[in-house]
Amino acid sequence: MGCAPSIHVSHSGVIYCRDSEESNSPHQTTTISQGTNTLHGLFVKTDAADSIPSVLSYQSRQPPPSAGPRRKERRESGGASARSRTPHCCSVEAETQTSSSSPKASTTEVQVGPMRLTQHPIQVLLVFAKEDNQSNGFWWACDRAGYRCHIAWTPESALECFLDKHQEIIVIDHRNSKYFDAEDICRSIRATEPSEHTVILAVVPRTSADQEETSVLPLLDAGFDRQFLENSSVTACYNELVQIEHGEVRSQFKLRACNAVFTALDHCQEAVEITNEDHVIQYVNPAFERMMGYCKGELIGKELTELPKSDKNSADLLDNINTFIKKGKEWQGVYYARRKSGDNIQQHVKITPVVGQGGQIRHFVSLKRLHCTNENNKQPYKSHHEDKYTGDNSHSESGSYKCKNRRKDSADVKSITSQSSDAPSLQTRRYSSMARIHSMTIEAPITKVINIINAAQENSPITVAEALDRVLEILRTTELYSPQLGTKDEDPHTSDLVGGLMNDGLRRLSGNEYVFSKNMNLSHTHLPVPNTINDVPPCIAQLLDNEESWDFNIFELEAVTNKRPLVYLGLKVFARFGVSEFLNCSEATLRAWLQVIEANYHSSNSYHNSTHAADVLHATAFFLGKERVKGSLDHLDEVAALIAATIHDVDHPGRTNSFLCNAGSELAVLYNDTAVLESHHTALAFQLTTKDSKYNIFKNIDRNRYRTLRQAIIDMVLATEMTKHFEHVNKFVNSINKPMASEETSPHSEGSDTEYTANIKNFPDNQTLIKRMMIKCADVANPCRPLELCIEWAGRISEEYFAQTDEEKRQGLPVVMPVFDRNTCSIPKSQISFIDYFITDMFDAWDAFAHLPVLMQHLANNYKHWKTLDDLKCKSLRLPPENNN
Repeated sequence: MGCAPSIHVSHSGVIYCRDSEESNSPHQTTTISQGTNTLHGLFVKTDAADSIPSVLSYQSRQPPPSAGPRRKERRESGGASARSRTPHCCSVEAETQTSSSSPKASTTEVQVGPMRLTQHPIQVLLVFAKEDNQSNGFWWACDRAGYRCHIAWTPESALECFLDKHQEIIVIDHRNSKYFDAEDICRSIRATEPSEHTVILAVVPRTSADQEETSVLPLLDAGFDRQFLENSSVTACYNELVQIEHGEVRSQFKLRACNAVFTALDHCQEAVEITNEDHVIQYVNPAFERMMGYCKGELIGKELTELPKSDKNSADLLDNINTFIKKGKEWQGVYYARRKSGDNIQQHVKITPVVGQGGQIRHFVSLKRLHCTNENNKQPYKSHHEDKYTGDNSHSESGSYKCKNRRKDSADVKSITSQSSDAPSLQTRRYSSMARIHSMTIEAPITKVINIINAAQENSPITVAEALDRVLEILRTTELYSPQLGTKDEDPHTSDLVGGLMNDGLRRLSGNEYVFSKNMNLSHTHLPVPNTINDVPPCIAQLLDNEESWDFNIFELEAVTNKRPLVYLGLKVFARFGVSEFLNCSEATLRAWLQVIEANYHSSNSYHNSTHAADVLHATAFFLGKERVKGSLDHLDEVAALIAATIHDVDHPGRTNSFLCNAGSELAVLYNDTAVLESHHTALAFQLTTKDSKYNIFKNIDRNRYRTLRQAIIDMVLATEMTKHFEHVNKFVNSINKPMASEETSPHSEGSDTEYTANIKNFPDNQTLIKRMMIKCADVANPCRPLELCIEWAGRISEEYFAQTDEEKRQGLPVVMPVFDRNTCSIPKSQISFIDYFITDMFDAWDAFAHLPVLMQHLANNYKHWKTLDDLKCKSLRLPPENNN
């Protein structure tokens, strides 16, 4: 049995029956559990007159083969229904049958200009004092047309039902005033706001041939839209309702859609003004009110000529504009207007004529925004207007939506064009080019925000304007996403660590050059390289059996592979994710590629070596196995992520970007001190890969797929550059975390988690944010590893920073991170600062998306370890043996 429709009984005795769209019941019955009383097919059989509701609401899904018996059955209960006035509560259950032969209520597509609308099934309210052939005729007509029909027997229940359902058509019995006054019912309904879009039909009695037809004016005065001469034929009722639907109802539906348009206008940042053909103001939006200083009530109904005019416009400008737009042509130019306060403001105006009734121009729509131009240019509109009037299609200068000229050094268009008065054709070309440049809409989002704030300052109190000035100062910085360490933060570990990682460093202060050598040897150990993944030595294979676990010990793999963990782990992980199949390359090619990449990692580095690359590859593979991550990315994304993790630090010199910039290294010069190492890693990786077909894993994929894959790899590696850390994290939180949280907490959310993550595939930008966040977390996941692994990594990165400080002192370079002096540094403090500043927020955001409880528990445990050491004033990785009880 299918789901039954819900039926609710109000305090006034109104029954509302909402049919289930999924009902598969074989019968069309409704039962009222009130003793032995039952309601079959919504027709009542009962001996208790006071138990009959005042309204029946029902949408038929299966028209009866013969209406006669049912009408008779309804007539048997009709008296009781008409007499019932007592509120009555009861439990109701109903089931409906959907027949393929019956007309099914469905939605209709309606076009209103460029808008495509969906009209839902029509609802009809029948208001009759008693059941008769006429009420039955409309009932079955609604059934045939697929409308939802509601019947009310009293004026009170009719009003209540309408206020609840907002029916599009109301049919009121106007044949007999004995039971109720039809015109009073119509007036009471018309007094409500929803009735604005409702068609009300009066059923009037037929007149005899010798009687004069009555006027419809009283009906129209009462609020009726049309009358229907009494005719109980279902076909006649059906024809009337269908004509109303395709006429008045469809028109009202289109008018109702205008609410969406007006909502858009009300929230539009541009000032909008609509006048009739005689320039009487019909509409202005809130942006117009703010710009001009008037309220809507002071403007609507006034002619434009009644408003104060600016004396800065040329005498014939308005006449020229009117002549232009009266011809049905759009005018665009710069115009001075006077605010209510008396101030003159310069506007960029676009006036569009709109054709209406009778094919004539009935409206003029004006879009206005504040115009920014050189203050010495008194009439920049004149030349443009003359061009437009003669038919030139060049656009006017359109400045940003702001009140002050921020481009003080910008060229004066008029002065430029006036310098070539002896060459009119050259003048025209120069002016046209400059006008197009100024009208370009290439503002970045942050520019638009600044412009809006500038405009808002115009009408703001002095305190608000000063606060907005401070906001603008912040917005104009290039480091929008980077938190600033306040003066209260006196922790040198945090300051030095953040400064060293977030900055590209000072410019070179001496002639010292730092050049590191590249290790190009393809084989620097004596361990045999496997031919296939199945040829891996047993001791290594046994370790790799656990590679899918987060607690996998990468240092054990480093030891048994003689510091070559990347080849072995890479073969295992790449095979699990089908990388060879995706790239259409052999396992031998993939193996050779892994060898080349690993050979170009510096084993002499304590931290940035191939073990770190293998660790990041392991973390990336682990993240790719999480349900939400897997559901959000495509196979190409997975392959790109694994390759990016493998190459992300290739040929790393064991020094930071700041060091390289200060030392004036070849790479810093090559990459203009910007993302130096990250740019080098990707460039070298692709150079190595494409150098020889023996290890070119991309040689068999088509050009388009290669370009897409290459771009994804480059983007992910560049994301590991720390100067953009907070930008990536904040974008992820705002674009992924917050919408996901809203979706989960929304009371209307019915979609599964799988559906949500699948939707991300429709938004490539969001996929990019996920891939960036994934490799960033994989790159610095050390604090989330088991404690022993975390301690080992902390010792390695500290040693690398100590070595950099030693070299900076030897070469006389600026010391980027003074606290990383091996004689004075507190490793626990540096780890606490790193976790507080970079790790906690990022992994909270990543955990909220990928669900990583094990990692977050390790992070808490490790943080507690470092805090304990710091509290005990211990500067090393562990407590001394004498303190370890």
